[in-house]
Parts: sequence; C-alpha cells; structure tokens
Amino acid sequence: MSVDGKMRAFLLLALLLVLPSDGFAFTTSNTINLKTVAVNNPATTMSRFAPARTLYTHTSPTLTKFQLAYIPPEDAEKANKTKPKLPQPKIGDVVRYFDMDGGRAEGQVLVGKISLIQPIRSEPASEDGTNKWLVEINEMEDVGDGYYADYPSRKRRKCALRKLEEIAPLPASFVRTEDAYKVPVERGTNRPRPSHASYDLIGYEGPAAVPINQEVVKADGENYGKIKFDLIRNSAIAGAAGAIVVQLVSGSNIAVIYAAGAFAGVAYLFFLGIKTDTVGSADAKLGSNVSNLRFVFPGLVLVGVALNNMMSGDSNPVSSPGLFSTVTPEQFGAAMAGFLTYRVPLFVSQLSPVISESATDMIPGSAGMAMRLAQDAKNRGVDMSLLKDKSAADGLTTVFLVSGPEATGKTTLVNKLLESDSRFVKPVLVDKVADGVKFERLEQRGEFLEVDPSGRYGLSKEGVLQAAEQSSDSENGEQKVVVVDAGVELAKKMVNVSGARLVGVWIGLDDLDKFESRLKSKISSGLVSIPEDETEDTVLRAKVRQVVKDIEFGVVSGVFEFTILNENIDDSLKQLKDAASYCFK
Repeated sequence: MSVDGKMRAFLLLALLLVLPSDGFAFTTSNTINLKTVAVNNPATTMSRFAPARTLYTHTSPTLTKFQLAYIPPEDAEKANKTKPKLPQPKIGDVVRYFDMDGGRAEGQVLVGKISLIQPIRSEPASEDGTNKWLVEINEMEDVGDGYYADYPSRKRRKCALRKLEEIAPLPASFVRTEDAYKVPVERGTNRPRPSHASYDLIGYEGPAAVPINQEVVKADGENYGKIKFDLIRNSAIAGAAGAIVVQLVSGSNIAVIYAAGAFAGVAYLFFLGIKTDTVGSADAKLGSNVSNLRFVFPGLVLVGVALNNMMSGDSNPVSSPGLFSTVTPEQFGAAMAGFLTYRVPLFVSQLSPVISESATDMIPGSAGMAMRLAQDAKNRGVDMSLLKDKSAADGLTTVFLVSGPEATGKTTLVNKLLESDSRFVKPVLVDKVADGVKFERLEQRGEFLEVDPSGRYGLSKEGVLQAAEQSSDSENGEQKVVVVDAGVELAKKMVNVSGARLVGVWIGLDDLDKFESRLKSKISSGLVSIPEDETEDTVLRAKVRQVVKDIEFGVVSGVFEFTILNENIDDSLKQLKDAASYCFK
C-alpha cells in the first residue's frame, strides 16, 4: 500500500472512532456541500450548521465523496415517523376490489362505486383498523380503454360487500363525452391502478354528518306550506267554478252533486297532506293510517246520492234496475267529475312553467335571451324595478348589427340606411396611413375586430363604441346609433364585445340557388379573384359551402332578432328601417 493509501486508511479509522457508533448515514455526491445525516445520539455536540466532512474511498474506479452533517435528534425522529397520508373513503368514490369467484387464483379485478359505508357489529375491531367498516359497492361496467360506466338499468346492476381494508381508491375522472369514468391502468396487464394501496383505516371514524342549515329547512317548510295551501285553495275555486257551469248546463240537482264531489276532492287533498306532513317523523304510521281515509270520500258522495234518491219516493230518478240501480249515470258522472276537479289546478301548475319556458324559447335573438334572464331573476326574488332603473343607466352602447352571408346585398342596404337616416353612423376605423403608430400597436396586441382586405383600415372595439358619441349632435340632442355592416366572422366577434347592446338583423335569401346565381355574377364580373391553382367552379363550390355554414350560424346563434329576405331592395330597406327603429326603444 502506498503512503497516500495508508494515510487515507488512518484518517478513516480515526473518524470512525470519534463519531458515535449508534447511528449515522452516508449520502454520496460529486460536489462538497452541506448534507443532512441523521445522528441519533443526544450527547453529540456537533454544530447544527457544521460543514460536511469529506472522505475518500477506493470502492469504485472513480473517487467518491461522502458528506456527513448533523440534524437534531427530534427532527430525525419526526422524519422517521412521517408516512404518506392515506385518503378516507366517501360515498361515490370509484374503487378497485376483487371477486374471488372470477376464475383466477388471485381473483378477478373489478371496479365499482361506493354506495354505502356501515360499521361491522359482529366482529371486534382490530388496533390496525381492520374488521371495522363494511362497504357496499355498485359494480361498474368495463367499456374498454380504461373507461368504466354505471350500468344503465337496475336489473343489470350488481352490488358487492367488502371490508374497507379490501378495497383501494382509484383516481377516476368522469369524461362527459364518453359518459364514463377514465381509470389509469397498468401497462401490460391493463388492470386498474389505484392511487393508494388502501384507505386510512386507523383515522377513519365513519361517514361525516352533513351539517343542516336550519334557515334552509325553515324556508323549505314555508314553501311547502304555501304550495299545499295554494293547491287546496285552487281546487276549491275550481270546484266552485265547475259547479256554476254545471248549474247553467244541467240544473241545480246535478250541480249540487258535482259540488259534493268537488268537496270530496278537496278533502282527499287535505288528508293526503297529513301523510306527507308526517313522513319521516314518529307519527308516520299514524299519519299514514289517517291519510287512508281519503279513499272513503268518493264513496260517501255516491252513498249520499243513493240515499237521497231512495228517500225521494215517486220522484226517484232511478227507474230501472241494473249497474246504476241506486244512482243515475248523470249523477255518477257529476260526482266523479267533481271529485277529479282537484287535478285541474295540479295539472295547470305543472304545465304552466313548461308553456312559459317554451314560449320564451320561441323568441329569437337577444330579446328572447333578455326575457329568459328576466324570468330567472324574477324566480330568484330579484326586485325587477331595480333592474329596470339600472338598465336605463347601465352605460351600454346600442349597436345596430347587420350581418349575413356573401352576395345577399346587405352592404347596399346598410349604405341606403345611412343615406336616408342621419341618426345612424358608421364605425370609426383606424387608418394605417394617417395613424400608423396606433394601427401597429392595435395590430400587435390583436385588438382589431377586423382589417379590410387592403390592410389599410382596421376596426377596433373603441371604434364601434365611440362612433356614436363622436358623431352626436349636442345642440339638437339627437341620439346616434352606430351601424356595423358585418360578415359572419365579424358578427361572431361582436357578440363578445363588452359594453355593447346589440340589435341584430340577418340578411338572407330564400333559396340557395339564388346565392349561387349571385356568386356566379360576382365571379364573372371580376369582383371575386380566382387563384392560379383553382377554377371558377372550385371557387364557387367553396363559397356555396361557406354560405351554408353562415346560414347555420344565423339560425342557431340567437343573436338576430330580425330576418330580412332581400328579394326586393325597396321592401327590404323598409323592413331594415323598421328593425332599426328598435334601437331607440
């Protein structure tokens, strides 16, 4: 051994004799730095911030450095006790479990969703948390590629019971397009890969109780009481109205029977309310028994009519025996019709929201959207008078948006509107030649809504919103409205312009052949350039396809309150003016 080797061995031996023998650890690195080494001897007096000591060894062809440093024993003990935190189970968790009847020695791997967690009473719980909780799992269907879905019907649904320690959580993500949960799988085996080996067995104390908001409970109780009262009241009103109608049509005798049947219907609702009032309470059984009396009332009405007929003597309306040997068909029908009258207000109350919503959905454009928003605000109890006052001073700028596919003549109509009505103005454009600095700044920021084909003029949001203000006549107090002649792409961008209240008009034609004819005329006249690698037919077909897409946007976007089919320029201009008048309402 060389002198250098003997010296290194001597230094290593001396260091081992100096350091405590009950614990240190080595970490390797290629640089000298401060490393943490757990020293478990409390009597050690090394400085907390002592620089690492470097040792050299010949255990590898390259020289390796060992760095030793000191951390307090209490920190080392805490670090040793730290373990990864396990999740706690919740209802709805997607988990992996095994079916021992799957035909394999290790069991078939299944995926399911937790539906119930309950304690195990029959077996004593262990200190490690096992034998404590039982989990009910609804099996999920493997639809391939790591997707698992709920079974579509209850008949095919399978449930399994497993102890909590026998399942493992899966990091599942619901994919709406697949209507299934995506679960990570192991490579090669395609078996579901859990995020943790198990749940937290020791710290879990059962499903957490959901806090009950007493204010919500009180409000729901008040709403329920109001609904029940309104239903009984409306049934009584409907019965009285029906009795009046029957009085006018069939006379007083039939009207009295109808009224008795209507009263039986109201009593039926009242006793049905007793059952719903006691559901889930200690008096639920009593309430159910009392509520069953509601089935007696229709029979009581018929018995009363039959007794009245029998006591009428010669004036008994029943003349022949048979099915209606005690009451006449007219009397039976009146009693049953009166009894079923309670269903009329119930049916109306269920149908009216549907009719109201359908009628609102039929209104196109932003007008229909405004009505839907107003109805929603009213349902939430918002003071509509405050909304009206706010909308009058909300600072929104009215923009008259005229859009449509190519070759519909919308530009001609817009120009004629501007010429004939001074209240309408064009947007302010940014001129690249006149103000090159501003144009370049807006272009770099992507703030232009549109740049014309020449690349000289750009339309910005400010150019739309400020055009009316800059053109306003302060002396006459005339209100100005900006008109935007927009292609479909610009119209899509205008929808997202904040601070604008759009009044939309869609210009179209009633036949696709007319679009094709006008496009052919534009191509023939040279208004549409033909690229070198295309022909007139290919350009025409491409433009017709684009027209179809544009028409689809105009139909489904909901932006346009008015639609004008531009067959006659004079008639179309009149319709455009009528639509434009809504900008001032």
